[in-house]
Amino acid sequence: MDSGDEFDFEHLPTSEQSFENALAKARSGDRLNVDDAIELFTTGSATEGIDPRRKEQVLEAADHRRREMVGEEVTFVANLNNNVTTACNTGCLFCNFKDTAANFETDSNADHAGFTKTPAESRAAVEAALDRGVYEVTSVSGLHPAFALNEEHHEILRSYEKPDSEVNYKPPERYDTDPGTYVEQMEAMSVGGAHLHSMTPEEVYHAVRGTEWSYADAYAELREAGLASAPGTAAEILVDEVREVLCPGKMDTRAWLDAMQGADDAGLSTTATIMYGHIENEAHRALHLKRVRDLQDRTGNITEFVPLSFVHETTPLYERGIVDGGASTSEDELMIAVSRLFLDNIDHIQSSWVKYGDTQGLKMLSCGADDFMGTILSEEITKRAGGDHGEFRSFADYVEMIRAVGRTPVERSTDYEQRRRLPETGPYGPKLGPRADGTPILDTGSTTAASGANADD
Repeated sequence: MDSGDEFDFEHLPTSEQSFENALAKARSGDRLNVDDAIELFTTGSATEGIDPRRKEQVLEAADHRRREMVGEEVTFVANLNNNVTTACNTGCLFCNFKDTAANFETDSNADHAGFTKTPAESRAAVEAALDRGVYEVTSVSGLHPAFALNEEHHEILRSYEKPDSEVNYKPPERYDTDPGTYVEQMEAMSVGGAHLHSMTPEEVYHAVRGTEWSYADAYAELREAGLASAPGTAAEILVDEVREVLCPGKMDTRAWLDAMQGADDAGLSTTATIMYGHIENEAHRALHLKRVRDLQDRTGNITEFVPLSFVHETTPLYERGIVDGGASTSEDELMIAVSRLFLDNIDHIQSSWVKYGDTQGLKMLSCGADDFMGTILSEEITKRAGGDHGEFRSFADYVEMIRAVGRTPVERSTDYEQRRRLPETGPYGPKLGPRADGTPILDTGSTTAASGANADD
């Protein structure tokens, strides 16, 4: 990755700690501080590059901590990605998921590959997935200018003198497809007993724009409409000097944390993420972990932490020459490991086969991770950024891979409260869903191609 040295960052990867002392604290289970994390990320901030021997010591400490905290099980979930729209004007430099919202307007002649789904189309996608045994629906979408929380929100946004420039709003009739309201989409996607995991902090920020409504009030209404948990994506790096370069059109760190607090106040469990490997440095990664851990100290409702390695190909950051690549394999391994060691109040760390691929994704399970994502019947984010790994994953694939590394494959619910160890012999399929009976989600050898990038990661 490009180190971001050309930016005049206040936070730099130096510390008053030594690597040896930081490693000793990690091994003993003491709560780590930011300086400790910087030393572990860099394998010693006083020297250039990652020291291979020291890196292995960090990975071993994290694997030991993982074993103490959660044992030998590797979990995964039967899920569907149903992203509602790619229309967005936010302009994040790491993203190639979105399509300029003006291209979707009725008078536009622009040729684009984007999409917007109506609530009815979202419902149909979920119904079909439920019939295959899926029980989690994950939805992360672009910030369509016609999206509003509810009909009252439409009225408020229409009342602005210049709603387009003042509150990023254009009425649904300006577009070829009306996405409906956020409430209508939640009602559509929570059909049939599906667990709906949706509405990132950035999306709920969009859902209250132009009003004085609180995040908690919005999340409470969305929960009433069927929302079951909220993804802590759109976090990128929770340090404003990075966000001001990376995603200046997005909410700042304080707003992201406030939105996550609002989800907790509304009684929703959440996840948390980091999207790393672009312009940030190890100090920013450490500060991000500290802010997530502090949030968990306050709420206690973050079920998992998900490190997301930046996929650089076809993104504006790469095309404009701001970065020359993403994180190295060693950086990926240390991100997983230091997350496990630092986040002493979050049980589950996820390895992403979409970001890392199968082989390296499995390696992460010996670096501190214990969860291996889900089936992802449609993945519309990473591939549009140039990723190669965003394809459907069957339960049989999971069983084969996880057992090959000596671990125990376990189907789980979104909140980790329900677990089912997979049987010794197949056929392998989900059983935790409302319509799941153990039948494989797709026939052996078939896949549902992913189309998708680093949107709202």
